[in-house]
Amino acid sequence: MYYLGLDIGSSSIKAALVEIESGKSLGVVQEPKEEMSMYAQKNGWAEQKPNDWWVHICHAISKLKKQYNISRTQIKGIGISYQMHGLVLVDKAGNPLRKSIIWCDSRAVDIGHKAFAEIGEDICASHLLNSPANFTASKLKWVKNNEPEVYKNIHKFMLPGDYIAYKFSNTINTTISGLSEGIFWDFKNNTVADFLLEYYGIDKDLVPDIVDTFSIQSVVDEKGEVESGLAAGTPIYYRAGDQPNNALSLNVFNPGEVAATGGTSGVVYAVTGDLSGKESTRVNNFAHVNYSKSNQYIGKLLNINGAGIQYRWLLNNLDVSSYEEMNTLASEIPVGSDGVCMLPFGNGAERMLNNREIGTRLVNVNLNNHNKAHLCRAALEGIAFSFLYGMEILKSDGVKAHVIRAGNDNLFRSEIFANTVATLIEQEIEIYNTTGAIGAARAANLHKGDFETFSKIIMDNDHVMTFMPFKDKQPYLKAYKNWKKELELILSN
Repeated sequence: MYYLGLDIGSSSIKAALVEIESGKSLGVVQEPKEEMSMYAQKNGWAEQKPNDWWVHICHAISKLKKQYNISRTQIKGIGISYQMHGLVLVDKAGNPLRKSIIWCDSRAVDIGHKAFAEIGEDICASHLLNSPANFTASKLKWVKNNEPEVYKNIHKFMLPGDYIAYKFSNTINTTISGLSEGIFWDFKNNTVADFLLEYYGIDKDLVPDIVDTFSIQSVVDEKGEVESGLAAGTPIYYRAGDQPNNALSLNVFNPGEVAATGGTSGVVYAVTGDLSGKESTRVNNFAHVNYSKSNQYIGKLLNINGAGIQYRWLLNNLDVSSYEEMNTLASEIPVGSDGVCMLPFGNGAERMLNNREIGTRLVNVNLNNHNKAHLCRAALEGIAFSFLYGMEILKSDGVKAHVIRAGNDNLFRSEIFANTVATLIEQEIEIYNTTGAIGAARAANLHKGDFETFSKIIMDNDHVMTFMPFKDKQPYLKAYKNWKKELELILSN
């Protein structure tokens, strides 16, 4: 018997099957083969059709069943991970009223900034743990301001994962974690953020019913069975946004545990049990998957836009053939890259730099002494240093990290990168080979409350290796201080 895990991204849908007893992955498929369509009517806009997600999910389920010879009755539960912050609006018949405004759409930035200023930073920080910024609530306010006919016909707003659960079950609901990522949750009063809804003029009736993250949230109905190929009565046991789900997939649940990813952009996601914090603009704070009114675990999310994309840019523009060649070249150069510094911030405004857009900077290059190997090392070190810079922000915000777990992605496959981070933060970094879809499938079993077995399954099946900090930290610290000095020089101008 199996659980199905779905990971609803903006470029593709991934679907996984895991054995219920062992937690082992049977397989993962992706739909579509090419990237999903995205619509941008204006610069800075990004929209997708919610039904496109559903169509590709149904195709992915069909492919999984066929590829692994699984019948609908062998799938006993569903877990859903989804792209965060997207806004889906449906009428009373459950039909989308417009395309979804997704996470990378920036049209509501000014609305969020104005709300932050007028409501007040102290109230936003103590109640929302965030600025309203460009999140889902601000996007809903944009619709109210600019599309009154659409707004007038809204029955409920949803996040992408809520919509997919609805398509399976004809039941509309959401979670506290989901509401918090949309900045709809008042942490101080442990309820929906009525004061923000009132400020934005949003009717509270538009908020879906709330269910627990790990629970029987709804079940597949007859229409859902016909369209998806899953048996009617199959429960949806779990749903969460992609970053909390990634942390779950890495067995990060408790204060002091940190999940890190080094994909196109980097993410450091640290769990804390403390609702207080100084950072409501550089760091996002969301209810973690195991948040409850009596167990207020928060995920502090720090994003680093210029991570893997910086290394990929070098791959595409240097005379090299692979990341492996780049890593080999970098290993020939000593710690500190002989003085060459790369500031990897060329992927747009950096939230952790207070939304400054400083671009990638390459400094201290000597045309007589330095070559492409120095650039490879400087890039890996620069990205590692940006992770440390982010960890320092989290530390100043009250995070006390005692274990760091990371996915086995391109950056963490580089020993130079991983060893640099581990040595500077003086912590082991555990590497795991897993995906969001596999994590979501396994999470379907957590409605039973057995976190100990869940943890053991991840360790037994996914643990690849552990990077230990080097004893001699000084050369790394010297290189980091030089890098940080260059960054602060730019930020001071």
